[in-house]
Amino acid sequence: MKHYKQYINGRFIDSNASSVIEILNPCTEEIISTISTGTVEDANHALEAAQASQPAWEALPAIKRAAFLHKMADVIRENRVFLAETLSKEQAKVIGLAQVEIDVTADYFDYNAGWARRIEGEIIQSDREKEHIYLHKVPIGVAVGICPWNFPFFVMARKVAASLITGNTCVIKPSSEAPNTVMEFADLIQKIDLPTGVLNFVCGSGRTVGNALSKSPITGIISLTGSVGAGQQIISAAAENITKVSLELGGKAPAIVCADANMELAVNAIVASKVIFSGQVCNCAERVYVEDRIYDEFVDKLTKKMSQVTVEDALTGTNADMSSLVSKAQIDKISEMVEFAKKEGAEVLVGGKRDEKFDKGYFYKPTLLTNVSQNMEIIQEEVFGPVLPVMKFSTLDEAIALSNDCQFGLTSSIFSENYNNIMRATNGLHFGETYVNREHFEAIQGFHAGWKKSGVGGADGKHGMEEYLHTRVVYAQYY
Repeated sequence: MKHYKQYINGRFIDSNASSVIEILNPCTEEIISTISTGTVEDANHALEAAQASQPAWEALPAIKRAAFLHKMADVIRENRVFLAETLSKEQAKVIGLAQVEIDVTADYFDYNAGWARRIEGEIIQSDREKEHIYLHKVPIGVAVGICPWNFPFFVMARKVAASLITGNTCVIKPSSEAPNTVMEFADLIQKIDLPTGVLNFVCGSGRTVGNALSKSPITGIISLTGSVGAGQQIISAAAENITKVSLELGGKAPAIVCADANMELAVNAIVASKVIFSGQVCNCAERVYVEDRIYDEFVDKLTKKMSQVTVEDALTGTNADMSSLVSKAQIDKISEMVEFAKKEGAEVLVGGKRDEKFDKGYFYKPTLLTNVSQNMEIIQEEVFGPVLPVMKFSTLDEAIALSNDCQFGLTSSIFSENYNNIMRATNGLHFGETYVNREHFEAIQGFHAGWKKSGVGGADGKHGMEEYLHTRVVYAQYY
Protein backbone atom coordinates (compact mmCIF):
# COMPACT_ATOMS: atom_id res chain seq x y z
CA MET A 1 0.00 0.00 0.00
CA LYS A 2 1.31 3.41 -0.96
CA HIS A 3 2.00 6.05 1.69
CA TYR A 4 2.14 9.72 0.69
CA LYS A 5 4.08 12.38 2.57
CA GLN A 6 3.78 16.16 2.63
CA TYR A 7 5.69 17.97 -0.14
CA ILE A 8 7.30 21.07 1.36
CA ASN A 9 10.24 23.15 0.16
CA GLY A 10 11.15 20.74 -2.61
CA ARG A 11 11.12 17.47 -0.68
CA PHE A 12 8.75 14.91 0.80
CA ILE A 13 8.56 14.87 4.58
CA ASP A 14 6.51 12.94 7.11
CA SER A 15 4.36 14.95 9.44
CA ASN A 16 4.96 14.96 13.18
CA ALA A 17 1.38 13.77 13.65
CA SER A 18 1.04 10.21 14.88
CA SER A 19 -2.04 9.49 12.76
CA VAL A 20 -2.48 8.98 9.05
CA ILE A 21 -5.42 9.57 6.70
CA GLU A 22 -6.73 6.41 5.03
CA ILE A 23 -7.91 6.75 1.41
CA LEU A 24 -10.63 4.39 0.23
CA ASN A 25 -11.64 3.15 -3.19
CA PRO A 26 -15.34 4.14 -3.09
CA CYS A 27 -16.35 1.28 -5.38
CA THR A 28 -14.84 -1.44 -3.19
CA GLU A 29 -14.49 0.30 0.21
CA GLU A 30 -10.90 -0.97 0.34
CA ILE A 31 -8.08 1.16 1.73
CA ILE A 32 -5.80 1.96 -1.18
CA SER A 33 -3.32 4.39 0.39
CA THR A 34 -2.44 6.45 3.42
CA ILE A 35 -1.14 9.98 3.75
CA SER A 36 0.48 11.84 6.61
CA THR A 37 -1.95 13.93 8.63
CA GLY A 38 -0.75 17.48 8.26
CA THR A 39 -0.24 19.73 11.27
CA VAL A 40 -0.19 23.46 11.95
CA GLU A 41 3.61 23.20 11.90
CA ASP A 42 3.50 21.64 8.42
CA ALA A 43 1.23 24.44 7.18
CA ASN A 44 3.50 27.12 8.58
CA HIS A 45 6.62 25.40 7.19
CA ALA A 46 5.06 25.36 3.71
CA LEU A 47 4.03 29.01 3.94
CA GLU A 48 7.50 30.04 5.06
CA ALA A 49 9.07 28.11 2.18
CA ALA A 50 6.73 29.78 -0.30
CA GLN A 51 7.39 33.21 1.20
CA ALA A 52 11.16 32.74 1.00
CA SER A 53 11.05 31.71 -2.66
CA GLN A 54 8.52 34.31 -3.81
CA PRO A 55 10.81 37.35 -4.49
CA ALA A 56 13.06 35.36 -6.84
CA TRP A 57 10.05 33.77 -8.54
CA GLU A 58 8.42 37.18 -9.05
CA ALA A 59 11.68 38.57 -10.46
CA LEU A 60 11.82 35.79 -13.05
CA PRO A 61 10.40 37.04 -16.37
CA ALA A 62 6.88 35.75 -16.92
CA ILE A 63 7.92 33.92 -20.08
CA LYS A 64 10.43 31.91 -18.01
CA ARG A 65 7.75 31.14 -15.43
CA ALA A 66 5.59 29.98 -18.34
CA ALA A 67 8.27 27.47 -19.35
CA PHE A 68 7.76 25.65 -16.05
CA LEU A 69 3.99 25.51 -16.65
CA HIS A 70 4.62 23.97 -20.07
CA LYS A 71 6.86 21.40 -18.39
CA MET A 72 4.05 20.60 -15.95
CA ALA A 73 1.72 20.05 -18.89
CA ASP A 74 4.28 17.79 -20.55
CA VAL A 75 4.84 15.63 -17.49
CA ILE A 76 1.08 15.21 -17.06
CA ARG A 77 0.70 14.06 -20.67
CA GLU A 78 3.63 11.66 -20.33
CA ASN A 79 1.84 10.01 -17.39
CA ARG A 80 -1.76 10.58 -18.47
CA VAL A 81 -2.96 6.97 -18.24
CA PHE A 82 -1.37 6.34 -14.84
CA LEU A 83 -2.80 9.59 -13.46
CA ALA A 84 -6.27 8.83 -14.82
CA GLU A 85 -6.26 5.37 -13.24
CA THR A 86 -5.08 6.84 -9.93
CA LEU A 87 -7.87 9.42 -10.06
CA SER A 88 -10.53 6.87 -10.97
CA LYS A 89 -9.49 4.52 -8.20
CA GLU A 90 -9.46 7.09 -5.40
CA GLN A 91 -12.79 8.81 -6.15
CA ALA A 92 -14.87 6.49 -8.36
CA LYS A 93 -14.80 8.70 -11.43
CA VAL A 94 -15.54 6.64 -14.55
CA ILE A 95 -12.27 6.11 -16.37
CA GLY A 96 -13.28 8.06 -19.47
CA LEU A 97 -14.14 11.17 -17.44
CA ALA A 98 -11.01 10.71 -15.33
CA GLN A 99 -8.94 10.74 -18.51
CA VAL A 100 -10.69 13.91 -19.64
CA GLU A 101 -9.84 15.58 -16.33
CA ILE A 102 -6.17 14.67 -16.65
CA ASP A 103 -5.94 15.83 -20.26
CA VAL A 104 -7.77 19.11 -19.66
CA THR A 105 -5.50 19.77 -16.68
CA ALA A 106 -2.48 19.57 -18.98
CA ASP A 107 -4.23 21.95 -21.38
CA TYR A 108 -4.93 24.29 -18.46
CA PHE A 109 -1.26 24.65 -17.62
CA ASP A 110 -0.46 25.40 -21.26
CA TYR A 111 -3.34 27.88 -21.47
CA ASN A 112 -2.18 29.86 -18.44
CA ALA A 113 1.41 29.77 -19.67
CA GLY A 114 0.10 31.61 -22.73
CA TRP A 115 -0.70 34.65 -20.57
CA ALA A 116 3.00 35.28 -19.93
CA ARG A 117 3.26 38.04 -22.57
CA ARG A 118 -0.26 39.37 -22.00
CA ILE A 119 -0.30 40.42 -18.34
CA GLU A 120 -0.80 44.13 -18.90
CA GLY A 121 -1.16 47.38 -17.00
CA GLU A 122 -2.46 50.73 -18.24
CA ILE A 123 -1.42 54.32 -18.79
CA ILE A 124 -4.20 56.59 -17.57
CA GLN A 125 -4.67 60.22 -18.63
CA SER A 126 -3.80 62.70 -15.89
CA ASP A 127 -5.63 65.95 -15.09
CA ARG A 128 -2.24 67.60 -14.51
CA GLU A 129 0.38 68.77 -16.91
CA LYS A 130 3.65 66.87 -16.93
CA GLU A 131 2.30 63.82 -15.16
CA HIS A 132 1.77 60.20 -16.16
CA ILE A 133 -0.45 57.79 -14.27
CA TYR A 134 0.74 54.21 -14.55
CA LEU A 135 -1.36 51.24 -13.43
CA HIS A 136 0.71 48.13 -12.77
CA LYS A 137 -0.43 44.54 -12.16
CA VAL A 138 1.80 42.87 -9.55
CA PRO A 139 1.79 39.51 -7.71
CA ILE A 140 -0.02 39.25 -4.41
CA GLY A 141 2.68 37.08 -2.83
CA VAL A 142 1.85 33.65 -1.42
CA ALA A 143 -1.30 31.98 -2.73
CA VAL A 144 -3.11 29.24 -0.81
CA GLY A 145 -5.32 26.82 -2.71
CA ILE A 146 -7.78 24.56 -0.89
CA CYS A 147 -9.06 21.86 -3.22
CA PRO A 148 -12.22 19.70 -3.31
CA TRP A 149 -12.60 15.98 -3.83
CA ASN A 150 -14.81 16.07 -6.93
CA PHE A 151 -12.29 17.46 -9.47
CA PRO A 152 -9.16 17.35 -7.31
CA PHE A 153 -6.62 17.40 -10.12
CA PHE A 154 -8.16 20.01 -12.39
CA VAL A 155 -9.06 22.37 -9.55
CA MET A 156 -5.51 22.06 -8.23
CA ALA A 157 -4.32 23.30 -11.63
CA ARG A 158 -6.85 26.15 -11.53
CA LYS A 159 -5.13 27.42 -8.42
CA VAL A 160 -1.52 26.56 -9.24
CA ALA A 161 -1.34 27.68 -12.87
CA ALA A 162 -2.89 31.13 -12.38
CA SER A 163 -0.88 31.85 -9.24
CA LEU A 164 2.48 30.78 -10.67
CA ILE A 165 2.21 32.57 -14.02
CA THR A 166 1.42 35.83 -12.23
CA GLY A 167 4.51 35.60 -10.02
CA ASN A 168 3.03 34.18 -6.82
CA THR A 169 4.28 31.11 -5.02
CA CYS A 170 1.76 28.55 -3.87
CA VAL A 171 0.70 26.20 -1.07
CA ILE A 172 -1.97 23.65 -1.97
CA LYS A 173 -4.11 21.67 0.45
CA PRO A 174 -5.48 18.67 -1.46
CA SER A 175 -8.74 17.08 -0.41
CA SER A 176 -8.28 14.56 2.39
CA GLU A 177 -10.71 12.24 0.58
CA ALA A 178 -8.93 12.29 -2.79
CA PRO A 179 -5.29 13.43 -2.49
CA ASN A 180 -3.53 10.65 -4.39
CA THR A 181 -3.47 12.09 -7.90
CA VAL A 182 -2.35 15.49 -6.66
CA MET A 183 0.45 13.94 -4.60
CA GLU A 184 1.57 11.88 -7.60
CA PHE A 185 1.80 15.18 -9.48
CA ALA A 186 3.96 16.54 -6.64
CA ASP A 187 6.30 13.62 -7.24
CA LEU A 188 6.37 14.20 -11.00
CA ILE A 189 7.26 17.89 -10.79
CA GLN A 190 10.54 16.98 -9.13
CA LYS A 191 11.68 16.15 -12.68
CA ILE A 192 11.24 19.71 -14.01
CA ASP A 193 13.69 21.57 -11.73
CA LEU A 194 11.08 23.96 -10.36
CA PRO A 195 12.79 26.30 -7.88
CA THR A 196 12.57 25.03 -4.30
CA GLY A 197 9.61 26.31 -2.32
CA VAL A 198 7.64 27.70 -5.27
CA LEU A 199 4.98 24.97 -5.01
CA ASN A 200 4.12 23.04 -1.84
CA PHE A 201 1.45 20.44 -0.92
CA VAL A 202 0.15 19.91 2.61
CA CYS A 203 -2.64 17.41 3.21
CA GLY A 204 -4.75 17.39 6.35
CA SER A 205 -8.07 18.41 7.81
CA GLY A 206 -9.68 21.73 7.00
CA ARG A 207 -10.02 22.67 10.66
CA THR A 208 -6.28 22.15 11.23
CA VAL A 209 -4.28 22.67 8.03
CA GLY A 210 -6.87 24.73 6.17
CA ASN A 211 -7.42 26.99 9.15
CA ALA A 212 -3.69 27.51 9.72
CA LEU A 213 -3.10 28.37 6.06
CA SER A 214 -6.03 30.80 6.06
CA LYS A 215 -5.16 32.58 9.33
CA SER A 216 -1.50 33.16 8.57
CA PRO A 217 -0.30 36.72 7.87
CA ILE A 218 1.99 35.22 5.21
CA THR A 219 -0.96 34.24 3.02
CA GLY A 220 -1.85 36.82 0.36
CA ILE A 221 -4.87 35.12 -1.20
CA ILE A 222 -6.94 32.06 -0.32
CA SER A 223 -8.72 30.24 -3.12
CA LEU A 224 -11.23 27.63 -1.95
CA THR A 225 -13.47 25.31 -3.90
CA GLY A 226 -15.88 23.70 -1.46
CA SER A 227 -19.11 23.97 0.47
CA VAL A 228 -20.83 27.10 1.75
CA GLY A 229 -19.90 26.10 5.29
CA ALA A 230 -16.25 25.76 4.33
CA GLY A 231 -16.37 29.14 2.63
CA GLN A 232 -17.80 30.77 5.72
CA GLN A 233 -15.00 29.27 7.82
CA ILE A 234 -12.39 30.57 5.37
CA ILE A 235 -13.85 34.09 5.47
CA SER A 236 -13.80 33.98 9.26
CA ALA A 237 -10.19 32.77 9.36
CA ALA A 238 -9.11 35.36 6.76
CA ALA A 239 -10.77 38.24 8.61
CA GLU A 240 -7.96 38.79 11.11
CA ASN A 241 -5.48 39.76 8.39
CA ILE A 242 -8.06 41.00 5.84
CA THR A 243 -6.68 38.37 3.45
CA LYS A 244 -8.20 38.28 -0.03
CA VAL A 245 -10.48 35.30 -0.68
CA SER A 246 -11.72 33.73 -3.91
CA LEU A 247 -14.46 31.20 -3.22
CA GLU A 248 -16.34 28.77 -5.44
CA LEU A 249 -19.01 27.22 -3.24
CA GLY A 250 -22.27 25.31 -3.73
CA GLY A 251 -24.74 25.35 -6.59
CA LYS A 252 -28.38 24.52 -7.25
CA ALA A 253 -28.52 24.96 -11.00
CA PRO A 254 -31.96 25.32 -12.60
CA ALA A 255 -32.69 24.14 -16.14
CA ILE A 256 -35.65 25.85 -17.83
CA VAL A 257 -37.33 23.95 -20.67
CA CYS A 258 -39.72 26.01 -22.79
CA ALA A 259 -42.49 24.57 -24.96
CA ASP A 260 -40.58 25.53 -28.11
CA ALA A 261 -37.40 23.73 -27.04
CA ASN A 262 -35.75 20.97 -29.03
CA MET A 263 -36.98 18.28 -26.67
CA GLU A 264 -34.45 15.57 -27.52
CA LEU A 265 -31.57 18.01 -27.14
CA ALA A 266 -32.90 19.23 -23.78
CA VAL A 267 -33.41 15.73 -22.40
CA ASN A 268 -29.95 14.58 -23.45
CA ALA A 269 -28.22 17.72 -22.16
CA ILE A 270 -30.02 17.72 -18.80
CA VAL A 271 -29.35 14.04 -18.12
CA ALA A 272 -25.70 14.46 -19.14
CA SER A 273 -25.49 17.44 -16.77
CA LYS A 274 -27.01 15.41 -13.95
CA VAL A 275 -25.10 12.14 -14.06
CA ILE A 276 -21.60 13.42 -14.83
CA PHE A 277 -19.46 12.14 -11.94
CA SER A 278 -22.65 10.75 -10.39
CA GLY A 279 -24.07 14.25 -9.94
CA GLN A 280 -21.20 15.36 -7.69
CA VAL A 281 -20.42 18.52 -9.65
CA CYS A 282 -21.20 22.06 -8.49
CA ASN A 283 -22.57 23.14 -11.87
CA CYS A 284 -24.77 20.04 -12.36
CA ALA A 285 -28.40 20.55 -13.35
CA GLU A 286 -30.03 20.25 -9.90
CA ARG A 287 -33.69 21.08 -10.69
CA VAL A 288 -35.75 21.26 -13.88
CA TYR A 289 -38.63 23.63 -14.67
CA VAL A 290 -40.73 22.49 -17.64
CA GLU A 291 -43.46 24.53 -19.37
CA ASP A 292 -46.85 23.01 -18.61
CA ARG A 293 -47.81 22.57 -22.29
CA ILE A 294 -45.08 19.94 -22.79
CA TYR A 295 -44.64 18.74 -19.20
CA ASP A 296 -46.10 15.23 -19.57
CA GLU A 297 -44.33 14.47 -22.83
CA PHE A 298 -41.04 15.83 -21.55
CA VAL A 299 -41.22 13.87 -18.29
CA ASP A 300 -41.93 10.68 -20.25
CA LYS A 301 -38.81 11.23 -22.34
CA LEU A 302 -36.76 12.19 -19.28
CA THR A 303 -37.94 9.04 -17.47
CA LYS A 304 -36.83 6.86 -20.36
CA LYS A 305 -33.44 8.57 -20.60
CA MET A 306 -32.74 8.39 -16.85
CA SER A 307 -33.73 4.70 -16.87
CA GLN A 308 -31.05 4.05 -19.50
CA VAL A 309 -28.19 5.53 -17.44
CA THR A 310 -25.58 2.83 -16.80
CA VAL A 311 -23.80 2.39 -13.46
CA GLU A 312 -20.62 0.34 -13.05
CA ASP A 313 -17.33 0.15 -11.17
CA ALA A 314 -15.33 3.21 -12.22
CA LEU A 315 -12.31 1.27 -13.47
CA THR A 316 -13.95 -1.82 -14.95
CA GLY A 317 -17.10 -0.29 -16.44
CA THR A 318 -15.36 1.51 -19.27
CA ASN A 319 -18.59 2.56 -21.02
CA ALA A 320 -20.62 3.38 -17.90
CA ASP A 321 -22.31 6.75 -17.47
CA MET A 322 -21.62 6.94 -13.74
CA SER A 323 -20.27 5.00 -10.79
CA SER A 324 -20.19 5.05 -7.01
CA LEU A 325 -20.54 8.16 -4.91
CA VAL A 326 -17.35 9.27 -3.21
CA SER A 327 -18.09 8.23 0.39
CA LYS A 328 -20.51 6.73 2.86
CA ALA A 329 -21.27 10.21 4.19
CA GLN A 330 -22.25 11.30 0.69
CA ILE A 331 -24.60 8.40 -0.02
CA ASP A 332 -26.16 8.69 3.44
CA LYS A 333 -26.86 12.39 2.87
CA ILE A 334 -28.45 11.79 -0.53
CA SER A 335 -30.54 8.88 0.75
CA GLU A 336 -31.85 11.02 3.59
CA MET A 337 -32.74 13.89 1.24
CA VAL A 338 -34.68 11.59 -1.11
CA GLU A 339 -36.50 9.88 1.76
CA PHE A 340 -37.47 13.26 3.18
CA ALA A 341 -38.73 14.39 -0.24
CA LYS A 342 -40.86 11.26 -0.47
CA LYS A 343 -42.37 11.99 2.94
CA GLU A 344 -43.22 15.49 1.70
CA GLY A 345 -45.08 13.97 -1.24
CA ALA A 346 -42.49 13.59 -4.01
CA GLU A 347 -43.10 10.79 -6.47
CA VAL A 348 -40.17 8.62 -7.57
CA LEU A 349 -40.29 7.82 -11.29
CA VAL A 350 -36.78 6.36 -11.52
CA GLY A 351 -34.39 5.10 -8.83
CA GLY A 352 -34.84 6.64 -5.42
CA LYS A 353 -32.66 4.17 -3.52
CA ARG A 354 -29.24 2.60 -3.25
CA ASP A 355 -28.22 0.30 -6.08
CA GLU A 356 -28.54 -3.23 -4.71
CA LYS A 357 -26.65 -4.62 -7.72
CA PHE A 358 -23.42 -3.91 -5.85
CA ASP A 359 -22.33 -5.74 -2.69
CA LYS A 360 -19.72 -3.08 -1.90
CA GLY A 361 -19.35 0.59 -2.62
CA TYR A 362 -21.51 3.69 -2.35
CA PHE A 363 -23.75 3.23 -5.39
CA TYR A 364 -27.01 5.17 -5.68
CA LYS A 365 -29.45 4.77 -8.55
CA PRO A 366 -30.05 7.65 -10.98
CA THR A 367 -33.23 9.21 -9.60
CA LEU A 368 -36.07 11.26 -11.07
CA LEU A 369 -38.62 12.96 -8.83
CA THR A 370 -41.90 14.68 -9.67
CA ASN A 371 -44.75 16.12 -7.59
CA VAL A 372 -42.30 18.43 -5.87
CA SER A 373 -42.86 22.04 -4.82
CA GLN A 374 -40.64 25.10 -4.60
CA ASN A 375 -40.36 25.12 -0.82
CA MET A 376 -39.12 21.53 -0.55
CA GLU A 377 -35.56 20.84 0.61
CA ILE A 378 -34.93 18.82 -2.57
CA ILE A 379 -35.57 22.01 -4.62
CA GLN A 380 -33.81 24.47 -2.33
CA GLU A 381 -30.71 22.61 -1.10
CA GLU A 382 -27.82 21.20 -3.09
CA VAL A 383 -28.10 17.43 -3.46
CA PHE A 384 -24.69 16.78 -5.07
CA GLY A 385 -25.80 13.42 -6.36
CA PRO A 386 -27.72 11.78 -9.24
CA VAL A 387 -31.14 13.09 -8.14
CA LEU A 388 -33.25 15.27 -10.41
CA PRO A 389 -36.52 16.93 -9.26
CA VAL A 390 -38.88 18.29 -11.95
CA MET A 391 -41.55 21.01 -11.67
CA LYS A 392 -43.84 22.70 -14.19
CA PHE A 393 -44.35 26.39 -14.96
CA SER A 394 -46.87 28.42 -16.95
CA THR A 395 -44.93 31.53 -18.04
CA LEU A 396 -41.26 32.29 -18.57
CA ASP A 397 -41.43 35.03 -15.94
CA GLU A 398 -42.60 32.40 -13.47
CA ALA A 399 -39.76 30.07 -14.44
CA ILE A 400 -37.16 32.80 -14.00
CA ALA A 401 -38.62 33.75 -10.61
CA LEU A 402 -38.60 30.11 -9.47
CA SER A 403 -35.01 29.71 -10.66
CA ASN A 404 -33.87 32.80 -8.76
CA ASP A 405 -35.68 31.73 -5.59
CA CYS A 406 -32.56 30.09 -4.19
CA GLN A 407 -29.56 30.95 -2.01
CA PHE A 408 -27.17 29.79 -4.73
CA GLY A 409 -26.17 31.46 -7.98
CA LEU A 410 -23.53 29.45 -9.83
CA THR A 411 -24.93 27.99 -13.07
CA SER A 412 -28.26 27.83 -14.91
CA SER A 413 -29.60 26.90 -18.33
CA ILE A 414 -32.48 27.50 -20.71
CA PHE A 415 -33.71 25.37 -23.59
CA SER A 416 -35.68 27.30 -26.20
CA GLU A 417 -35.75 27.99 -29.94
CA ASN A 418 -37.16 31.47 -29.31
CA TYR A 419 -34.60 34.30 -29.33
CA ASN A 420 -36.75 36.50 -27.10
CA ASN A 421 -37.10 33.77 -24.49
CA ILE A 422 -33.36 33.24 -24.48
CA MET A 423 -32.58 36.96 -24.13
CA ARG A 424 -35.13 37.40 -21.33
CA ALA A 425 -33.74 34.43 -19.43
CA THR A 426 -30.05 35.23 -19.84
CA ASN A 427 -30.69 38.75 -18.58
CA GLY A 428 -33.10 37.74 -15.82
CA LEU A 429 -31.36 34.74 -14.25
CA HIS A 430 -29.26 35.64 -11.20
CA PHE A 431 -26.41 33.22 -11.85
CA GLY A 432 -22.78 33.60 -12.78
CA GLU A 433 -23.21 31.29 -15.78
CA THR A 434 -26.13 30.53 -18.09
CA TYR A 435 -25.98 27.80 -20.72
CA VAL A 436 -28.27 28.00 -23.74
CA ASN A 437 -29.38 24.76 -25.43
CA ARG A 438 -26.42 22.78 -24.06
CA GLU A 439 -25.15 20.86 -21.05
CA HIS A 440 -23.71 22.57 -17.97
CA PHE A 441 -19.92 22.57 -18.38
CA GLU A 442 -17.60 25.56 -18.47
CA ALA A 443 -14.60 26.38 -20.70
CA ILE A 444 -11.08 27.09 -19.45
CA GLN A 445 -11.07 30.46 -21.24
CA GLY A 446 -14.36 31.58 -19.67
CA PHE A 447 -14.91 32.78 -16.10
CA HIS A 448 -16.34 30.32 -13.59
CA ALA A 449 -17.86 32.47 -10.86
CA GLY A 450 -20.91 32.30 -8.63
CA TRP A 451 -23.31 34.86 -7.20
CA LYS A 452 -24.97 34.92 -3.78
CA LYS A 453 -23.85 32.00 -1.59
CA SER A 454 -22.13 30.33 -4.53
CA GLY A 455 -19.06 32.42 -3.85
CA VAL A 456 -16.96 35.49 -4.55
CA GLY A 457 -14.28 35.93 -7.17
CA GLY A 458 -13.83 33.19 -9.73
CA ALA A 459 -11.52 31.11 -11.88
CA ASP A 460 -10.52 30.55 -15.52
CA GLY A 461 -9.68 32.85 -18.37
CA LYS A 462 -8.22 36.34 -18.10
CA HIS A 463 -10.37 37.30 -15.15
CA GLY A 464 -9.48 34.17 -13.19
CA MET A 465 -5.79 34.83 -13.76
CA GLU A 466 -6.19 38.44 -12.57
CA GLU A 467 -7.57 37.21 -9.22
CA TYR A 468 -3.91 36.64 -8.30
CA LEU A 469 -2.74 40.18 -9.06
CA HIS A 470 -2.64 43.37 -7.01
CA THR A 471 -3.14 46.72 -8.71
CA ARG A 472 -0.53 49.40 -8.08
CA VAL A 473 -1.00 52.94 -9.40
CA VAL A 474 1.98 55.27 -9.79
CA TYR A 475 1.52 59.06 -10.22
CA ALA A 476 4.69 60.27 -11.91
CA GLN A 477 5.08 64.06 -11.99
CA TYR A 478 8.01 65.36 -14.04
CA TYR A 479 9.52 68.83 -14.62
